[in-house]
Amino acid sequence: MQRKAYVSGAVALLAALLTGCTGSSADGGPTDGSNPGDSGTATAAAEPGRYRTLPEPCGAVDPDTLDTLLPGIPQIADEDQREKAYEGTATVTYDTDRKVGCRWKVESADATDHLFIDFERVVSYDNAVSDDSQAEQVFATLRTEADLPEPTVSDTEAVDEATSTPTDAASASVSPSGSASPSSSSSSPSPSATPTDLRPRLLDDLGDEAFVNDVVSSAGSTAQQRTVTVAFRTSNVIVTIQYEEQPATVGVVPDSKEMQDRALNLAAELADTLAD
Repeated sequence: MQRKAYVSGAVALLAALLTGCTGSSADGGPTDGSNPGDSGTATAAAEPGRYRTLPEPCGAVDPDTLDTLLPGIPQIADEDQREKAYEGTATVTYDTDRKVGCRWKVESADATDHLFIDFERVVSYDNAVSDDSQAEQVFATLRTEADLPEPTVSDTEAVDEATSTPTDAASASVSPSGSASPSSSSSSPSPSATPTDLRPRLLDDLGDEAFVNDVVSSAGSTAQQRTVTVAFRTSNVIVTIQYEEQPATVGVVPDSKEMQDRALNLAAELADTLAD
């Protein structure tokens, strides 16, 4: 009899434990506060970027703008050749939704000009990282590779001395890009701008973030070639403009302000195209 009582008690205890593990609330729902199929570890996916496609690059630049950037185009006498020069040459790409570009090269009586524009749509494959955040990281790498100079006290003083009178020098402010304000902006240097105003710098009025780089190099033994690069990011799209000019006359150096103004005007147009 004692053995039978022991067995019955063990069965009762096991049944009670099983009931506790699978028990439910009065309304038939689970008692542990969880939802069926919910492991408790799921997290919301990061936001996708604003852009899902890219513009057609060779058609993104207005013909009038090309006339300014590439003065040799209007000088081409043959109409077919002139039209071909306007069209540019698309860069090779295997995914036009992710990366596209276009190149132009035109010779004139005064110089040979090159123009290259590139659109890159950044996509994150990490659910915890948004497309915008991934694009920020890519742009940070571009900015680091550009090796922009840091603003210095002497640079600021040079701007003040060139653009301010003794009475207002103390009140003149300097924007984060290093340009004097309010009389000038980082993307539109004043006619009296000094070389300091035109140095490579960050821009605060183009896209979500931007910079301009300006480099002069020797293309051969004597010719001087200037390359102006403008890059900006809008959401998950990064746009890069590379504008080069090599004068036909030995010893001539392309004008920095003129080339920067042209490249920055094009950048503003492309930013508007993305905004549409």
